[in-house]
Amino acid sequence: MAAKLEKGSFMSQDFNRFSGTDNYITSPELRHAVDVAVAIQRPLLVRGEPGTGKTLLATAVAQDLGLELIAWNVKSTSKAAEGLYVYDTVKRLQDSRFGDHDVSDIRQYIRLGPLGRALTSELQVVLLIDEIDKADLEFPNDLLHELDVMEFTVTETGDSHEAAHRPVVVITSNAEKELPDPFLRRCIFHFIEFPDAELMTRIVRVHHPEIGDTLLEQCLARFYWLREVKGLRKRPSTSELVDWIGALLAAGVQPGHIAKEIPFLGALIKKEEDVEAVARAEAASGGRWPSDDG
Repeated sequence: MAAKLEKGSFMSQDFNRFSGTDNYITSPELRHAVDVAVAIQRPLLVRGEPGTGKTLLATAVAQDLGLELIAWNVKSTSKAAEGLYVYDTVKRLQDSRFGDHDVSDIRQYIRLGPLGRALTSELQVVLLIDEIDKADLEFPNDLLHELDVMEFTVTETGDSHEAAHRPVVVITSNAEKELPDPFLRRCIFHFIEFPDAELMTRIVRVHHPEIGDTLLEQCLARFYWLREVKGLRKRPSTSELVDWIGALLAAGVQPGHIAKEIPFLGALIKKEEDVEAVARAEAASGGRWPSDDG
């Protein structure tokens, strides 16, 4: 029997599984990317500038789908095989030296990594592979092999493990280096655009539902003006906007004050040279903000 279509939609109800959460507001395009990855069982590779919610996406997917989240924070020294398991030879050597442990059972020195835990889980899980581009160039292709076969053998014991369920895999990248084409071909890709004012309004109201319309308008105007200041090394992100507004609300700052200056600039700008760039931009504007003309 054909899957029932949602009213006014070309997609079935079974396909539309991810809807975001109360604390994670998404665009339709991102929701569709997650649904495609889940439906055809491919890793979802997400890119976007810092602060666009790449890492938090996996948490939202796990929460929305009711699955456990397993996180793998990739480092420059990470190896794909270590994601499966690690044989702790140092601990076994120490136990053997001091003679207070039976070291004949090697299994007690095998520690499953995040990928190994995901593949051996009795239930489907969400596996976050965070900042994959931090690792060396061989890592993505090695990882691709493990994700394809969905099984592994512990060489030291001969134990074989085959996944009962293919995990929902979310991979994040900051585009610090190019990823291999074979890896990209096996992924569903989505670039998280920085939220526009409409979406940002919804995001801010999740965190600060008590904020007044006028204050929020002024805050967003100043925030987007800051992001356009020329020469910034680190533009303020969504999380910094939320923190800044929290500080304004705590201090009781009024909208009229926001129209004249940017209080608590350190909540938004985190580099000394960027503070100087903002000061130059303010001086060049002659005290008039772009929104003042409207």
